[in-house]
Amino acid sequence: MGMPLELNTMIVTKGKEKRLEENLFLLEKEGYRLYPIDIPVEVKKTKESETNGIAIIKKVEMQNKRTFLTYQLVSLNSTN
Repeated sequence: MGMPLELNTMIVTKGKEKRLEENLFLLEKEGYRLYPIDIPVEVKKTKESETNGIAIIKKVEMQNKRTFLTYQLVSLNSTN
């Protein structure tokens, strides 16, 4: 029996991220998802939106059909 798995190359937050520390965030996603660890990836609010920043994923945990993503924001694109 197979397990559905999604491979992601960017973080899409939909505004649901939780700040753990100053630049460290936790994001809970539905389903099982794989992300690259320890390399810079784009952070966006939605798939179609502009890039909000760049993050380095520190930890990926999967359990009970959920994925928990811990990432460090290393660059933020601000709007002026």
